[in-house]
Amino acid sequence: MLDNDRIAAASQVLVQHWRDGSKLDALETSLRPQSRADGYAVQAVLANQSLGQLFGWKIAATSEAGQKHINVAGPLAGRIMSDTVIADGDTASMKGNAMRVGEPEFCFRMGRDLAPRSTSFGLDEVLAAVDTLHPAIEIPDSRFTDFASAGEAQLIADNACAHLFVLGAATRANWRAMDLVEERPQITLRGEGYTGHGKNVLGDPRVALAWLANELRGLGITLRAGEVVTTGTCHPPLPIQAGDHFAADFGVLGKVSVRFA
Repeated sequence: MLDNDRIAAASQVLVQHWRDGSKLDALETSLRPQSRADGYAVQAVLANQSLGQLFGWKIAATSEAGQKHINVAGPLAGRIMSDTVIADGDTASMKGNAMRVGEPEFCFRMGRDLAPRSTSFGLDEVLAAVDTLHPAIEIPDSRFTDFASAGEAQLIADNACAHLFVLGAATRANWRAMDLVEERPQITLRGEGYTGHGKNVLGDPRVALAWLANELRGLGITLRAGEVVTTGTCHPPLPIQAGDHFAADFGVLGKVSVRFA
């Protein structure tokens, strides 16, 4: 396990690349996290050096396509910082973005805290702590040149490939009475249409949310009221480029869009 000095040094390397919009092949061996715990320790320090405040959480690799995209076996949690949030309908910069994909996602905003405890949170308990549901778009990226070979510990340290995030308005629909598994958001990109599916998100976006709550519980972190949790892409990551308009229509749950420059 990395000691505090190496955790801080690894974080500083990643932060510098984050700010410069540059990439690295891998952290040097002495700074490289060897476990998920190491990765989360580096991530926590990285967040403390961000120019923004904690806005919420993202889950990477909740779908089979997402796992193949970054070559991991299961979900990873990352922090969404306020300085990476793009307003719905606004423009996101492609500068420094090597991953170049957009992802339509179901996003929950918490209404009350879920503090760490010894026992797992149940799905109903987590859902009861939710305030609102939102359509969202995540625009991930990695500080690693070859993110597919970086491995889960380094990708967690790299904030689970968090980059930019677009949050749509809270839905007015009674989402609690809906089967989110069978929701099929419609995505429009460069004149082509694509159909997402709620079941692609760890089988159910609500299950993904509960996974995140319990992942944070295991790390001793409180999931706080007001924070958002975006649950992972409901469609295989879609390639984007400057000049594109990415629009996701979640039907009665609402719409969200972003342009790229």
